[in-house]
Amino acid sequence: MRFKIIIVEPRYQINLGYIARVSKNFGVRRLFLVNPRTKIGGRAIMFSKHAKDLLLNAKVYKSLEQAVAGCDVVIGTTGIWRKARVSFKDVYMVDKAIERLQKMKGDKIAAILIGRDDTGLKKDEIERCDMVAYIGTNPEYPVLNISHALGIMLYLLNSKNFKPVYDDASARRADRDELEHLFRIFNDTVEKKRIRNKKAVRNIFRRLVYTSQPNRQEIHALISALK
Repeated sequence: MRFKIIIVEPRYQINLGYIARVSKNFGVRRLFLVNPRTKIGGRAIMFSKHAKDLLLNAKVYKSLEQAVAGCDVVIGTTGIWRKARVSFKDVYMVDKAIERLQKMKGDKIAAILIGRDDTGLKKDEIERCDMVAYIGTNPEYPVLNISHALGIMLYLLNSKNFKPVYDDASARRADRDELEHLFRIFNDTVEKKRIRNKKAVRNIFRRLVYTSQPNRQEIHALISALK
């Protein structure tokens, strides 16, 4: 299991700087941002110290859907656990959430969403998640700065030997819709051929594709060839 940290609509340059700095502290080599509301300017670079390369090379998405494409599980984060309960999500202390990830088998990618530095994740974004994690703090002042929350999460992930994603998972991993599109085209091709056991051929092809875990480029190449 590997993890991909996604920062959703960050607003303040100082937080971007601290996010880059703490990310590099724990071996993260790529930042993923969704629709940032501030530019990566001098103030962000100043507070990033020796991690400005993470800011300058950050991958920016226009939507959350694009950011989590290719990920197998999506974990939201919140400083107010009742906010997630409203959406009937599985809500866990962050260490328990990571323990659940450890039980998942195979080479999977977990997207971990860090919400806005002023309002956090929205209700519809929480509903998009498979589970929600929160960090237990003083109930009189429960909400952490996003860079501080990220630091705690990275420490726990690192202690459990999780490895960060260094590239764009959406560019590397084919999603379910793309796979099903390939299978539909293959099935149509099989139907036009004189094949005795078409069902067996379709099933074998599907099994081979799932076993090989092709990336998006490979899937698109197969689709182009079959067309």
